[in-house]
Amino acid sequence: MPPLTQPEIDSLLKSQPGWKYEGGKLVRDWTFPDFVAAITFVNRVAEMAEAAGHHPDIDIRYNNVRLGLVSHDAGGITSRDAAMASQLDTKFPLS
Repeated sequence: MPPLTQPEIDSLLKSQPGWKYEGGKLVRDWTFPDFVAAITFVNRVAEMAEAAGHHPDIDIRYNNVRLGLVSHDAGGITSRDAAMASQLDTKFPLS
């Protein structure tokens, strides 16, 4: 699966405003009331990722969670990453 072109990434970011392009990845941050809520979220993301066979990079800092999407095997962001971002936006919309 080939990586998306920069214009395709730009278009994706316009359609999914919660995501940013940073460090070669699609990234989005979530903030929760406390650590337990953040871990609950991560566990729900893990179930989705396992079902999709596509796993995000996850950074947890107390009540803040950052997800990073990139297809390492393809050397960049692919349609798999775009699909996972869309699924995450549907399940966990911007507040």
